Amino acid sequence: MNKSSFHLTEQNQKIESRIVVALERISEAFRVLLWKKSKETSLSPIQIQILIFISFHSLEKCKVSYLADEFNMTKATISDSIRVLLSKDLVAKETDPQDTRSYTLSLTQKGKTIAKEAAFFASSIERPIDKLTQEQKTVMLNGLLQLIYDLNKSGIITIQRMCFTCSHYKPKNGIHYCNLLKTKLAAPDIRLDCPEHEIIT
Repeated sequence: MNKSSFHLTEQNQKIESRIVVALERISEAFRVLLWKKSKETSLSPIQIQILIFISFHSLEKCKVSYLADEFNMTKATISDSIRVLLSKDLVAKETDPQDTRSYTLSLTQKGKTIAKEAAFFASSIERPIDKLTQEQKTVMLNGLLQLIYDLNKSGIITIQRMCFTCSHYKPKNGIHYCNLLKTKLAAPDIRLDCPEHEIIT
């Protein structure tokens, strides 16, 4: 790679570069929307993301160490955000009786209210996607899933609860198959965040 994807000549000559720049523009949209919600709630973007994550995931995943891996941040940074959420009565913590240094997090009623509203911060991105044909959506999803999988394998992004990284997933003759569900999976059925995900050991 001789030139950056952001070099205009490179963009005009390589579709890969245009895709990279397009993804960067979309990530900018997420940042803008998250910051808007941040101002509305007087919380930082990561604090909002933590509330949303706790709202939709099982208790064993709602620990500082898991959240640090989930968001690719240090435990200290996550702990600082948790302290703010605790002080604002948005989360509660329950200490592990087996290990008093470890605790799980849950939402308070106030936290549930904010998380429920904040979870829709990206809805304006979903609306234009809804206008695409089913074929366009499937092609886009397949491409993004493969990109995320490759980024995960290369260590750029960490925790992924997607089918491709799950011990239950077994492709057979080019067909996606889930051993847990005992069923074939159509391309649009491939999950990005599966509650039954088990890491391949």
